[in-house]
Amino acid sequence: MTRCLSRWTIAAVLWIAFCSLAGAETLAATVAQWGLLGSWAVDCAVSPDRDKGALLTYEIRKDGRVMYRRNFGDAKDENEVVSATVDARGLLNLMVFFPSLHQTREFGVMLTKDGSLRAIYNRSERGEFTIKDGKYVKTGKPTLPQQRCSEQSS
Repeated sequence: MTRCLSRWTIAAVLWIAFCSLAGAETLAATVAQWGLLGSWAVDCAVSPDRDKGALLTYEIRKDGRVMYRRNFGDAKDENEVVSATVDARGLLNLMVFFPSLHQTREFGVMLTKDGSLRAIYNRSERGEFTIKDGKYVKTGKPTLPQQRCSEQSS
């Protein structure tokens, strides 16, 4: 009985490890194939600033993790993308864990015909939206398109 239980335990651990590895590769492949990797800003010529726009960077680490870095000029952070899927419309749906906020947020981005990136929605774990249908909830103004920046900007 103990020998059988040990085999099942080892099999379960190996299966979980394999699935985690496969999931990480799928996540990295999804963001790479979609075209998200690199740095993005509303205006790449302007230094990162809370009011004028942050520099947002998506990268795949050597260990396969996908990271999301935000540079606000006076503050920077780094957060892990834990999920990425593409829906039928081509919207990239991301889930990002923010350790400093102690929460995971979900947001969707769309590449426009000119190659810019636009936030379509952003919501908390509780379902509270800051961006919905491509507009800021508080002001009703549309989100601004972000351009891909050269690597020197990050």
